[in-house]
Amino acid sequence: MAVDYAVIVVYLTGMLAMGWWGMRRARSKSDFLVAGRRLGPAMYSGTMAAIVLGGASTIGGVGLGYKYGLSGAWMVLTIGLGLLALSVFFSARIARLKVYTVSEMLDLRYGGRAGVISGVVMWAYTLMLAVTSTIAYATIFDVLFDLNRTVAIILGGSIVVAYSTLGGMWSITLTDMVQFVVKTIGVLLLLLPIAVVKAGGFSEMKAKLPTTYFDPLGIGGETIFTYVLIYTFGMLIGQDIWQRVFTARSDTTAKWGGTVAGTYCLAYALAGAVIGTAAKVLYPDLGSADDAFATIVKDELPVGVRGLVLAAALAAVMSTSSGALIACATVANNDIWSRLRGAVRPTGDEHDEVRGNRAFILVMGLGVIGTAIALNDVVEALTVAYNLLVGGLLVPILGGLLWKRGTVQGALASVIVGGLAVIGLMAGYGILANEPVYLGLSASLVAYVAVSLATRPTDAAVLAAWRERLAGRNPEPLSEPVPAHQ
Repeated sequence: MAVDYAVIVVYLTGMLAMGWWGMRRARSKSDFLVAGRRLGPAMYSGTMAAIVLGGASTIGGVGLGYKYGLSGAWMVLTIGLGLLALSVFFSARIARLKVYTVSEMLDLRYGGRAGVISGVVMWAYTLMLAVTSTIAYATIFDVLFDLNRTVAIILGGSIVVAYSTLGGMWSITLTDMVQFVVKTIGVLLLLLPIAVVKAGGFSEMKAKLPTTYFDPLGIGGETIFTYVLIYTFGMLIGQDIWQRVFTARSDTTAKWGGTVAGTYCLAYALAGAVIGTAAKVLYPDLGSADDAFATIVKDELPVGVRGLVLAAALAAVMSTSSGALIACATVANNDIWSRLRGAVRPTGDEHDEVRGNRAFILVMGLGVIGTAIALNDVVEALTVAYNLLVGGLLVPILGGLLWKRGTVQGALASVIVGGLAVIGLMAGYGILANEPVYLGLSASLVAYVAVSLATRPTDAAVLAAWRERLAGRNPEPLSEPVPAHQ
């Protein structure tokens, strides 16, 4: 394994070097949080694909392929479909807003007062997303170095926290671009063809496996619908995804670059399912489907290639983890802390802006590592995160973009009713049940429409300013959140 170890060490060292280089470019708040809004199509596409395709899409996608065959691709397919929908229908408008967080968008649209509550929900989502990504380091480093779970989490998490804290979004963008290349080579160009060949080709796979493994809907219609509801809609509203949209150089870059990234996700989904299906032929009796990725990599790949593919898995986890971490810190600082303290942040000292956001990334990163060590069930944590996100924020965000009659009172009612309904239903039905997100989303929609229609329409001046911002005619970003009393 010496050569494989060397590949991994070089990769991890490169990530830290990218963080140091990114620190030299992060001179302003815009540089630090959204890479100066200067990413062109190639870099935007690569980094967007990197953040949405994490450990769940790679290790979990192969595991679903092992368990269900080709229909195991549906989880990652719905992620790709969500990114395509975001890019084609909403990303241009989102990019033109020139804000830093989803809550700032809600304040612009509704005229204030929605920021702190929506910020708390978004913060909980991004925190849990970062935690679940960090826990995944334990699996990868166990395969690589046979490390203790806690040590593995600290090692992987510390590297991500280090380069994210140093250079913010510039460091994350540079590392994500490298991670995108590593994932493409490791998973699509190496592991996929090798796995199929080792399994004897598609004809042999069909001969040895039940026909359900090649049924596109074999995973079940209800499961596919749930994936669409959670992941496709989740892609439309997550702070981690929006913050990448904010990095685009133009609304055209956001639209077409995101479309390329979404299409790439669809190919990645099919690749993971095929690799998992091949693993089922090679290892029909694995104790856990999630072991399929590590097993086929460890046993079937040649020296050097094995290290690169494991680096690809590490890249997948790191890209999602770093994206969720900076999103979590941005929301905590800009949407919660700055509003609760009531102080006016100095707008003339960009160094202080960078220093404050850097401190929040460090604090949130340490909190993520500590939570990851204490937490055991990754699936439950991720389910809680997405249920809160979709149940609490989907309706007011999409309602604000699509329905001019929506009001701030309706948005607040939607967030509160949807969030509380999801929490209560998870307590009653169980965290992994489908009912919490179904019924919670329905309650959120009813509250939004009913309260909006029962209250005075949004002030015409607020809507006029919103339309100007959406059209890109007022490009200056908010320096401060809208005060709660306005």
